[in-house]
Amino acid sequence: MEHQIMWDCHMHSSFSADSSTPMETMIQKAAALGLEGICFTEHLDPDYPPVPEPEPLEFSLDIPAYQNTLYALKEKYRDRLQILFGVELGLQPHLEEYFHNLLSSVPFDFVIGSSHIVHGFDPYYPDFFKNRRESACYMEYFESILENLACFSEMDVYGHIDYIVRYGPNQNHEYSYGRYQDILDEILRTLISKNIGIELNTGGFHYGLGEPNPCAAVIRRYRQLGGEIITIGADAHKPENIAHSFQKACEILTDCGFQYYTVFRNRKAEFLPLQPFH
Repeated sequence: MEHQIMWDCHMHSSFSADSSTPMETMIQKAAALGLEGICFTEHLDPDYPPVPEPEPLEFSLDIPAYQNTLYALKEKYRDRLQILFGVELGLQPHLEEYFHNLLSSVPFDFVIGSSHIVHGFDPYYPDFFKNRRESACYMEYFESILENLACFSEMDVYGHIDYIVRYGPNQNHEYSYGRYQDILDEILRTLISKNIGIELNTGGFHYGLGEPNPCAAVIRRYRQLGGEIITIGADAHKPENIAHSFQKACEILTDCGFQYYTVFRNRKAEFLPLQPFH
């Protein structure tokens, strides 16, 4: 029997620096797809480094405007789908106090902690890989995750754990769980010990990796180590990517031993059964 996932818990709108899509457009598309619910997780990356863009990106977030818009649309669409209020924090060790204060003052439903910046560089840009071995860049990225976890653990899940392979010169052609098993296992054990989940981010499929982020082998290992908290999101920045490859995600989850996926509401985990597909 086929199963399906009815919640997309990682998406962005024009409140994020890297999206130009109005929030209502994302909601209308999600409703048209028949989803039960969505969670917006707008980007907040304080101390984002200068980047080689024609117009420098500013990954700040106008939280009051974001919250007010979301709450108004949540009410408007309440009969069509549920809408939750989340955030994706761009983690860096020195931001621990800033994020602690933020989360104690803003009533988010769901908090993703993600590694976008590695020691002052964003691997999205080729400069991070310039004149370096790709494997060394990937290892530095994974080490930075452990550095973040040593300083801050107030998020609900860690986002797209092998995000860096989206942007490597060879993407994931030479990347595998086995090649980085020791450090990936250390990350997974650390997350489990801190009661932080992971996400299955289907963005990897629309980046052409043929795998989610993290890859299926990492998700399987997380389950083997006792991990139970896993949210699902397509990392959509435009409507056509909402719920992207969710059927593949469902197959991966069941293959890895999951019977449930997770949605956070008021920072509390709810475990939803993978629904039979009609």
